[in-house]
Amino acid sequence: MTKRTILLIEDEEAISEPLAAALAREGFDPIVAGTAAEGMELFTRRAPDLVLLDVMLPDGDGRDVLRRMRETSRTPVVMLSARGEEMDRVLGLELGADDYVTKPFSAVELAARIRAVLRRGGGEAPAHAAAVLEAGDVRLDLEAHEATQGGEPLELTVKEFELMRVLLERAGKVVKREELVREVWDPAWFGSTKTLDVHVSALRKKLGDDPAAPRYIHTVRGVGFRFDPAVEAQ
Repeated sequence: MTKRTILLIEDEEAISEPLAAALAREGFDPIVAGTAAEGMELFTRRAPDLVLLDVMLPDGDGRDVLRRMRETSRTPVVMLSARGEEMDRVLGLELGADDYVTKPFSAVELAARIRAVLRRGGGEAPAHAAAVLEAGDVRLDLEAHEATQGGEPLELTVKEFELMRVLLERAGKVVKREELVREVWDPAWFGSTKTLDVHVSALRKKLGDDPAAPRYIHTVRGVGFRFDPAVEAQ
């Protein structure tokens, strides 16, 4: 079985060297970059299966690196940071990170988190899943990462696209709030799901949807949301 390539972007050799060795023992193929510039070069040239990205780098902020990656790719990214404040974690996830791990951490725990992200697909469509999802006049091309409404392009962020994907995969059915947060953001998320409401609101605005009389995203109070363009608001 081909080993999964993990790109580790971390400037502290005291962390990167033993962590790379530990990842190799866990069955991964690690490659290491010590700067943001080197990390982006390796990311483009090697196309890793997952990126471990330190927030603080000598030539830039890891979150800026993440923004650049998300302009062209949905490759899974796990942020590494010595800061564990909730807002730092939320910001990283909002920018498109698939997980956020606070230092210090054990290599065994990190390997488990990596496997969990890879099992979720990290934004990639499973081999058995439909490459195109459609409901009403809304269409998602998962391979091209393109969204359209009535044939016109919808400019969605990475998280908005993933949220739409989950809703379209279960079009006509209610998807619970906790399930949406678990699939789109973090399976270990505890606490407020306000970020979900922000993204649903943004999706509605881009769809031209009126929350008081929705054509697409219907709220089921206390439960979750249903994407069903065929159902008129009651």
